Amino acid sequence: MRLSEFDFHLPEGLVATRPARPRSSARLLVVRGDAVEDRRVRDLPDLLRPGDRLVLNDTRVIPARLSGTRSRPGAPGEGMSRIEVTLLAAQADGTWEALARPLRRLRPGDRVVFAPAFAATVAAAGQGRVRLAFDLAGAEFEAALEAAGAMPLPPYIERLRRADAADREDYQTVWARRPGAVAAPTASLHFDAPLLAALADRGVGFTHVTLHVGAGTFLPVTAEDIAAHRMHAEWGEITPEAAAEINAARAAGGRIIPVGTTALRLLESAADADGRVHPFQAETDIFITPGWRFRATDALITNFHLPKSTLIMLVAALIGLERTRAIYAHAVASGYRFFSYGDASLLFPAAADGARPVAAGQPGRAAAG
Repeated sequence: MRLSEFDFHLPEGLVATRPARPRSSARLLVVRGDAVEDRRVRDLPDLLRPGDRLVLNDTRVIPARLSGTRSRPGAPGEGMSRIEVTLLAAQADGTWEALARPLRRLRPGDRVVFAPAFAATVAAAGQGRVRLAFDLAGAEFEAALEAAGAMPLPPYIERLRRADAADREDYQTVWARRPGAVAAPTASLHFDAPLLAALADRGVGFTHVTLHVGAGTFLPVTAEDIAAHRMHAEWGEITPEAAAEINAARAAGGRIIPVGTTALRLLESAADADGRVHPFQAETDIFITPGWRFRATDALITNFHLPKSTLIMLVAALIGLERTRAIYAHAVASGYRFFSYGDASLLFPAAADGARPVAAGQPGRAAAG
C-alpha cells in the first residue's frame, strides 16, 4: 500500500493543546460497522457489556526532556553551550540513549550539567543519537530527573506551546505505575476515577500490561511503499496473571478491548494464531497495517491520529481504509479534537459488533529482550 492512501487534511485549529476537563468529558466517536455515533467518554459504561475486559497500559512517562550546559574538559577555549536532551531508553550498561539538540556540538567526553549535582558525560555521539552516562543511578537518578526534567510533549504540541507544570499530571494516566515511557498511552488519558468506578459497577474488567512507549511513535513514515517502513522496538510485558485474566474473559464470552494502540500492539505480539495470549517479556516492533488478522482484539479505544502515521494504518487495519477515511472526515467536520490531548473513538471491526476479523495477515515480529 502507498503512504499517500493514509493522508488527510487536518486544520491546525483541531490539534488539542490541553486535555478535556474532567478527563472523561472528552468526546467519543463510536463506530460499529457503518453506524457512527457521537458520544462522550463518560458514556463507556453504557456502550460496553458485563464481562468485557479493558486492557490498560500501566507505563509511566518519565520527565525525559532536559536542558543543560555543555562543557569540554581540557578545552576551555571551546566555551559553554546550551544543549536540549530527550531521553529515549536506558541501556544495559547503565547509560541512556537520547536525542540532543544541537547534536553536532557534542563529542565523547563532553560534560552536560542539567542541575547542581545532576550531570552526565557523553559516552558516544552519532547517527542522530547520543549516549549519556549520568553521575547518579537508581533512586538518586530518578529523584534528580523528577526535579530537573520536563514532560516530553509530542512535537505537534510543542510547536504550539512549551510543557508546563500542568503537564506533569495531564500527560500521565491515573493508573501509571512503571516508569520508562517517553510518550503517554494517550487514549488512557481520558479515564478518571469516577469512570473507572462506573465501569467496574457495570461488570467491565481491567487488566494491566506494560509497554514503554518510545519516541519512535512520533517518527514519520517516509517510505512511499509502507511495507518498507521499519518500526522502532519498544519493551513490553504481559505477566502470566494478566494473560490468564485476558484468556479467561475471552473464554467466558467477554470482548477484549485494548485502551490505546500501545496495549493493542502488545496484545497482538503475545497472541497465538488461536487468539490465546501468552506471557510476554520482550521488545516488539510489530507493524500492523491493512490485511492484518487480529488475534486477540475485539475493539479498540484510541485517539485521532496523525496523517500518514503508523497509528492511522493500525486503525485502517481494524476497521478498513475506506471506513477510516469516512470517520476521520466526520471527525474533522464535527470539530473533534485531535492527537494526544484530543478526543477519542471506540472502534469495532467491520464484522458484527466486535466479532474478530478474519482477513489473512502476517505474524507479529518480536525481538527477545
